[in-house]
Amino acid sequence: MANKEIDNSPFSQWTDLAAELLGGKVLYSTDDFFAEKENLIKPGRGVFIPDKYTDRGKWMDGWESRRKRVEGHDWAVVQLAVPGVIKGFDIDTNHFLGNHPPHASIEATNVTDLDAATHSDWTEILPKSPLDPGSQHFLEIQNDQIWSHVRLHIYPDGGIARLRVYGEVFKDWSAHNEAEQIDLAAAINGAKTIGCNDMFFSDMSNLIRPGRGINMGDGWETKRNRTPNNKDWVIVKLAHPGIVEKVLVDTCHFKGNYPDTCSIETCFSTDDNLENANWKTLLSRQKLAADFEHYFEEEIQEHNPISHVRLNIFPDGGISRLRLFGKIKRS
Repeated sequence: MANKEIDNSPFSQWTDLAAELLGGKVLYSTDDFFAEKENLIKPGRGVFIPDKYTDRGKWMDGWESRRKRVEGHDWAVVQLAVPGVIKGFDIDTNHFLGNHPPHASIEATNVTDLDAATHSDWTEILPKSPLDPGSQHFLEIQNDQIWSHVRLHIYPDGGIARLRVYGEVFKDWSAHNEAEQIDLAAAINGAKTIGCNDMFFSDMSNLIRPGRGINMGDGWETKRNRTPNNKDWVIVKLAHPGIVEKVLVDTCHFKGNYPDTCSIETCFSTDDNLENANWKTLLSRQKLAADFEHYFEEEIQEHNPISHVRLNIFPDGGISRLRLFGKIKRS
């Protein structure tokens, strides 16, 4: 069965700026009596265990406040992993059936340091919107400002399984030193996975997350392919055009299912329409090992500034992380 972590939302071309796996944090909530606020930004849609209870009641995989018996409503503040332009939200009430909030709204702010309990400079970017039980709510917004934090309001109380904040990472490249080496393929720097031929077991976006993979599901894994000479591939749009100086291909946790070999191709394009791209070899086909960090420097072929890379794996299997360390090149 395919991995259920794969993001099939209408905003999947964007980065979940709030994701815990990228570094997002839930800083504060008015109440999380039944279920902890930190669950809001965890991976997946949340699970339901029928017979699991705590000393406070039914265990729920989400953020759930107690039944409010006074005036007002509950809210929670999320610090985004990295500032960005927000394109849309997924407010997911999965498994919250008789205890979901009827409505929600979202405000945002852009500050370096925030006292979540007292900060007052908020802008509403999603007006009060109706919520259904046990459902994903994909809500698009039209706002081109840069935000660092969001505040989720629920009316009056209840449970939200997950909050996704989809958008485009903002990085002030004008302030970046061109002599500094940076991971051009890192999601937190603005890189994105924009396509692949197969991600049956786990999502391609895992490749460019921070840190090493936490398990075999935290990587990009394709199905077993029986076609002779098969090649699976994934395309990454770099955070900024540049020159790659060192490559890391990490097969962490992949032991009986790592690819036999891999190669990397590159191109330069001003957009993501790569149908007629002129792909050139950056890294020729290299042998891989199980559960291992493979570094390549001397093997990297000389190249001009590039904007996209295509990682090829032969014949199939799983890669945990791809790192492309290099220097940006401004046009």
